[in-house]
Amino acid sequence: MRTVLHKSKQYWLTALKVLLLGVTFAYIYYKLTSGETLQWQTFISEIQSKNVTYVLLFTLLAGVNWVFEIAKWQTAVSKIKPISFFEATKQSLMALTISLPTPNRIGDYGAKAFFYPSEKRKEILLLNFLNNSAQMVITCFLGCFGLFILAFNYSLPFSGTNLIISISVLLIVIITTYFFRKKQLIIKGLSVVNLFQYIKKLPYSLKLKLLLYSFLRYIVFSLLFFVILLFFDADISIVKAVPLIFAMYLLVSIVPSFFIFDIIIRGGVAVWLFSLVGINEVTVLCTVFTMWLLNFILPALVGSFFVARYKTRNV
Repeated sequence: MRTVLHKSKQYWLTALKVLLLGVTFAYIYYKLTSGETLQWQTFISEIQSKNVTYVLLFTLLAGVNWVFEIAKWQTAVSKIKPISFFEATKQSLMALTISLPTPNRIGDYGAKAFFYPSEKRKEILLLNFLNNSAQMVITCFLGCFGLFILAFNYSLPFSGTNLIISISVLLIVIITTYFFRKKQLIIKGLSVVNLFQYIKKLPYSLKLKLLLYSFLRYIVFSLLFFVILLFFDADISIVKAVPLIFAMYLLVSIVPSFFIFDIIIRGGVAVWLFSLVGINEVTVLCTVFTMWLLNFILPALVGSFFVARYKTRNV
C-alpha cells in the first residue's frame, strides 16, 4: 500500500512539475514574441551592432546580483536551520522559476515554503516576508532620495490633486493596518501584531545582514542598469543616472502588476523618467529588456533544471 501511495505521489509531482515548467516557458515565449514594449527583431538588431563581449560583464554583474540574493535567503532561513549556499541556490532559483508567471512573483512565498516540513512553513513565510521587506526598505530609502533629487532638478508633473490622493491613500492604509493589527490575516494565527513581534525577536545580527546584502544587491543591479544604458549608447553620466535609476526602482516596486503587464509597467516608467534627460525610447527599452533577460529569464532557465530534477524526498 505504501509503495502504491509513493508512486501516486511521484506521478502527481511529475504532473505538477510539467505544468509549472509549461506555464513558465509559455510565459517566457509570450514575453519574447509579443513585442508589447519592444520588438524582438529591434532588440536583436541593436545587439548585433555592439561589441557582444560586454555581455560577459553584464552576465557577471547579474551573477553577483544573484549571489547576494541567495546569500539573503541563506541568512534568513538560518533561523530555522543552516543550509549550504548550493541548497539556498537551488531553492531560490526554483522559487523564481515557479513564481515568474505569478502576479508580483507572489508564488515565491509558496514555493520556498514547500521545501520545508509543514510545521515549519508558516515560519518560512514570515522569514521570506522579512527577506523581501529588507530589500524593499533599501529600495524605498534610496528611491525617495532619487525622487527628491529629481524633484529638485526637474519639473516633474506632480499636481496638488495627485499629491492629496497619494497622501490620502497612504493614510487609509496606515489607519486600516492599525485597526486590523490584531485581526487574523490569511494565515491562521497570524496578525500584524504577531508579525512585528516575531520580527522584533529575531537576532539583530540576522536583520543587519539582510539589510547589508539587500544594499549590496541594490548597488549591483543599479550599476548593471547603468552600464547596459551605456552599452546601448545612452549619453548620460553616472551622476545624472543614479537618481533616475533609484526613482525608477521605487516606482516599479510600489505599483502592483500582473505577469502580463510587468514589462509594460517597467518599460513605461523607465521611458518616462529617462526622457527627462533626453534618452530615446529604444535605448531605455533595450536596457529594461536586457535586465529582464539577465536577472529573471536566465536564472529561471537554470531553476527549471532544478525543478525537473526535484524529488519529494527532499522535502
